[in-house]
Amino acid sequence: MTSATPLLAVENLHTYYGASHILHGVSFHVMPGETVCLMGRNGMGKTTTLRSVLGLTVPRHGSVKVEGRDVTGMPAHKIVKLGIGFVPENRGIFPNLSVRENLIMASRPGRDGRMDWGFERTIDLFPRLGERLENMGNQLSGGEQQMLTIGRALMTNPDLLILDEATEGLAPLIRKEIWGVIKTIKATGIAAIVVDKDVKSLLSISDRGLIMVKGRIVHDGPAAQLAANPDLHVKYLGV
Repeated sequence: MTSATPLLAVENLHTYYGASHILHGVSFHVMPGETVCLMGRNGMGKTTTLRSVLGLTVPRHGSVKVEGRDVTGMPAHKIVKLGIGFVPENRGIFPNLSVRENLIMASRPGRDGRMDWGFERTIDLFPRLGERLENMGNQLSGGEQQMLTIGRALMTNPDLLILDEATEGLAPLIRKEIWGVIKTIKATGIAAIVVDKDVKSLLSISDRGLIMVKGRIVHDGPAAQLAANPDLHVKYLGV
């Protein structure tokens, strides 16, 4: 693929939950190494968009392509093996496994055989996890669980990392730490889609910002431009 080929291309997605039409023609793309934030009030379709991309909720119309390959309707476990790491809102760690086991069981080479993110590098990024390697998943604080979930996703050596509600419910100091980690990950060249309610932090780490309203993308532009236009924040985000 050429550098002009999006890592992820989403075209005209229409997704339903039963008879409820949730996504109405959602289109966007993510280029290699690009960080894109997805913003919107609660219930606007952000999580459904991520689930549609990952094959967890199959769209009824439209397409999802990873480096030009159509993956629409493909099972989620096959989509993530194409180089996508997912940090879900509910974290999804294994409570009856230790921190070490949660990390090691996720470890695999990237699509091109890369092992940039192994156990030691991941622990270096999250020293707090290094102090709790033998703790069970259910013995961790919310912030530590989020670190573990991000670490586990990194150990799949992804090209694209998707974070749903990256800092939701975390204490301010832990939130600051997580934003610092996301910046570090960005500097390594991994692309990202980040969903969070902290608009200022989102825009500070993103290249591009998307705003969703009622299942539609109503704004797609440079993050710096969006940061400089607070009227849009008030109009669409209520902040």
